[in-house]
This record gives sequence, structure tokens and C-alpha cells, in this order.
Amino acid sequence: MTKPEQILKAVLRVTGVVTGLAIFAVFLPRAWMAAIHQWLGLGPYPEGVIVDYLARSLSAFYAILGGLLWVVARDVQRYAAIITYLAWSGLVLGVVLLVVDLSLPMPLSWILSEAPIIFAVCIAILVLQTRD
Repeated sequence: MTKPEQILKAVLRVTGVVTGLAIFAVFLPRAWMAAIHQWLGLGPYPEGVIVDYLARSLSAFYAILGGLLWVVARDVQRYAAIITYLAWSGLVLGVVLLVVDLSLPMPLSWILSEAPIIFAVCIAILVLQTRD
């Protein structure tokens, strides 16, 4: 296995762990979610079933994505097409999230930590895939 493949596996696994940690948010008590929301500078936690549903279902989706990243990291050559798809779709997602973040009154810390991190990880994945 080449050095770029080893680094790619590590990037996928670390990203998978970080993303997979979202599983805990699926089970957080609403009061804790509200406190975290406030702590992040997002104001009072909105009332409504849809807010809880979206927070929990998105967290579950991120956890599933984290597991997928671990699966594809097992064999980066075999799953190269899937890894490429995930990286390119992640870049598109990063653009969408940046536009959304800039159009809403999101805190600057949020804006600077969301899309730029997604861009960096996805670009790193694409670059590592082209190295032999």
C-alpha cells in the first residue's frame, strides 16, 4: 500500500469517527440540545416537533455516513468510485451550506468552521486519490 493510500485511509477513518459521533445527538434530551444550541450562539432553541425531528434525523444520517466512511476506508482501491463520489458530493454540499450560512444570521465561527472544513477534507481526499 502506498503512502497516499495510507493517509487517505486515515483521513476517511478520522472523518468517519468525527461524523459518527453524531449518533449521540440522536439520543440527547431536548434540554441538552437547547443548551448546546444556545451555547453555540444560535439563540433560543425553536419549539416544534419538526426541529427535533430534523436535528435527530440529520444526526442519524451523519452517523450512517461515518460508518460508510469506515467501510470504504477498508479498501480504497476497490471503493475508489464511491470515495470520489463522496468527495465531489461533499464539495457540492459545502457550497450549498456556505450559501445557506451566509444567507442566514449564522455566527461567524459557524460559517468559518463548517464549509471550509468540508472543502479541506474533500479536496484532501481527491488529491490523495490521484497520488500513487
